[in-house]
Amino acid sequence: MPTSAELHERRQAAVARGVAHATAIYAKRAKNAEIWSEDGKRYIDFGAGIAVVNTGHQHPKIVAAVEEQLKAFSHVCFQVTPYESYVSLAERLNAIAPVERPAKTMLVSTGAEAVENAIKVARAFTGRPGIVSFSGGFHGRTLMGMALTGKVVPYKKGFGPFPADVYNVAFPNTYHGVTSEESLASLKSLFKYVADPSSIAAVIVEPVQGEGGFYIAPFDFLRALRAICDEHGILLIADEIQTGFARTGKMFGLEHSGVKADVVSMAKGLAGGFPLSAITGRAEVMDAANPGGLGGTYAGSPIACAAAHAVLDVIEEEKLCDRANAIGAIILDRCNKIKNSNLNCVGDVRGLGAMCAIELVKDKASAEPAPQLTQALMKTANENGLILLSCGTYGNVIRFLVPLTASDTIVGEGMDIFEASLTEAVNRVA
Repeated sequence: MPTSAELHERRQAAVARGVAHATAIYAKRAKNAEIWSEDGKRYIDFGAGIAVVNTGHQHPKIVAAVEEQLKAFSHVCFQVTPYESYVSLAERLNAIAPVERPAKTMLVSTGAEAVENAIKVARAFTGRPGIVSFSGGFHGRTLMGMALTGKVVPYKKGFGPFPADVYNVAFPNTYHGVTSEESLASLKSLFKYVADPSSIAAVIVEPVQGEGGFYIAPFDFLRALRAICDEHGILLIADEIQTGFARTGKMFGLEHSGVKADVVSMAKGLAGGFPLSAITGRAEVMDAANPGGLGGTYAGSPIACAAAHAVLDVIEEEKLCDRANAIGAIILDRCNKIKNSNLNCVGDVRGLGAMCAIELVKDKASAEPAPQLTQALMKTANENGLILLSCGTYGNVIRFLVPLTASDTIVGEGMDIFEASLTEAVNRVA
């Protein structure tokens, strides 16, 4: 069998350079919150496939659902011969998404597709072209996704020009000196000096920024944003691709604020590792597109739909929203203890449910980002048997995305490795 090193050499020769990866660990098998490499080494997985396997790797209920569907059929195309699992999944999402009901849903395959279709239905419903997004936001690698994304490197550099009528305003980020009031003021300035609000179809926002650094949108900010959208007839799109499906301690991150969106985009944790995404919105909004205007050959794969039904069952039966809060409490408690220790490299600790982050700085006084330390920490953690992911506009944030099915023992072991690796990385960089 090939080793990870051998596979990595082959990867360098065969795979496009633009496809990056966080580790050089080549997975051979995985179970719950653990991964074993081609070399036979065990790793604790604190990445969950970027918040995809919230229900853990190879959950038996999901595996069984997929196997059963494979015995029936793998693909017929919903737009040719529809099937029950798509319809019933739409019904379930309509019932739980944070939108005003009656609601309707469409299924696609990727998060970027979900965002693209959310923009399409918003424009179709309002008859307006303009879209507002936020600095630090991430909405995908398609052309519209890149236009909406508020980070140039690596997502936008060299890929323009991008679609027109997309405007970016400041996201509230108290650690970096941007208050909710200042963020809302930047939106109002946009309306005053750049784009009339009557030309804006939608505002798209992540309840917790994912790639941007796990910055939590203040709940009062989200409520004020909802009011501004209502005032001007603008739709509010909640991008729940990383925050959805129990990750933040509720089924959707927006629920913490009590706000309802007009459209919600979702993916990642929806199908436990199978490619499936969705947009759910107010029925009148979702019905604005003409027949044939929405869809895709693989959209709503029957295998992925079977997996998604099992995911929703597991979240309910195993109370994974409660579990997310318990896991988050363990992680945040340990991170705050590290912050208050003699290490001078932790600038901020934050989290909502089990969507937690620690921001690394050169020293607490200056709060200058420490991307080199972040990279050293990730490498050291890998060497010590822990998979970590970074994020953030400055590349200095470690995000914790533990599968919500992980035991306290596994979470504690992972945090022990994290703390030891951070100390080791500090010494390496010094």
